[in-house]
This record gives sequence, structure tokens and C-alpha cells, in this order.
Amino acid sequence: MDHYLKKLIAEGENEHLDFKYCVSDSRKISRTLSAFANTDGGKILIGVRDNGSIAGIRSDEEIYMVDTAAHLFCRPEIPFSIKQHSAEGRTILEVDVAKGADRPYQVRNENGRWLAYFRHSDQNLAANRVLLQVWRKEEKRSGVLVKFGKAENTLMDHLKKNGSVTLSKFRKLARISSYRAESILANLILFKVLIMNASEKGFTYELNPSDA
Repeated sequence: MDHYLKKLIAEGENEHLDFKYCVSDSRKISRTLSAFANTDGGKILIGVRDNGSIAGIRSDEEIYMVDTAAHLFCRPEIPFSIKQHSAEGRTILEVDVAKGADRPYQVRNENGRWLAYFRHSDQNLAANRVLLQVWRKEEKRSGVLVKFGKAENTLMDHLKKNGSVTLSKFRKLARISSYRAESILANLILFKVLIMNASEKGFTYELNPSDA
């Protein structure tokens, strides 16, 4: 095993690295492509088990599966590059995905619905509407203006007293529509006033410690 590959595997799965024992479903790997393109980019090592042991790919069919995922199951299409490595007499594929310039990159699920994913630690999580707004607003940040009105002040007061808030809680506290609540949260995240905490259970928002 070459030094580069050994060092990469030793890092373990993280925000920028994902191991795949094999690729048998283009739709599933498209989620990882989407997550990396929507976040800060990353690499997928195909033929490596979750524990870092070498399995190797079964055939060149796996390259076709990745290509199908990027071009047919993702919109816009996600560019990627592939390198082949030899380890323990087996072939490992390294799929490199850069942070995309056309976020959000979405994936078509089994029901035909388009969802965008983002990378959180070693997980791919579905983006909520607040994060989708953040990505879209980033493209035109110079045109985004934040004004502190009653809803914003209500939010800040709540966060100073309670530490965090959910979208639903903020909407009810401020008595505003979901769309307006999402837009306010997205603007404040964009300008680093708030940070978003994500998990499989959901999303919460709190004041950015570095902005305090």
C-alpha cells in the first residue's frame, strides 16, 4: 500500500472522507457526492470497509455506478475525478469531489423527490430549508441586508436567555410565517451572528460564540 493511501485511510471517516465497501446503488452514493459538493468537498474511497480494512472493488462497474450517480441522480451534475490505487493486491478507487460553485446540489430519491445533502462529521444529512436559503443567498451576499426588527430582537432575547432555538419555536415566539423565520435565520447565519447545530434529530440555532 502506498504511503498516501495508508495515511488517508488512517484518518478514518470524517467530514472530508468516506469509505465505501462497494457501490451497488447509484442513488445511495449520489447522497455522498451531494454532501461533499454542498459542503467543503471530500474524497470517497471505494473498496475500503468502515473499519479501514481493504476489500477492493469487484469490477469496473463501480466506476460506471459513480458516473451514473453524478450525472443522472444529481442536479446540477456533480463533477468528480477518479484515481485507482493498488493495495494488498486489490484495487481501490479514490473519488475526489470539490466544493461546488452551483449549490445546492440535489439528489433524486426513491419517491422522485429532490433533496440536498450536506456533510456533518462522517454523516450525510438532508439539508433543511434554512440551509438551502443560506447557500442561495451566498451567491448574492452583497445584496443581502439584515435589519433588526421586532422578530430579530425577539430571537436575540430568547437566545441570550435560553441558548438555542428551533425554527418552530422561533416562528411561534415571533408570530411570523415559516418562510420569514427561515429567511431571518439564514441571513443571521450568513453574517455569522448565528450558528446552526445539526443532527439526525433535527436542527437548532444559537449565537455564534466568536461573534459575542
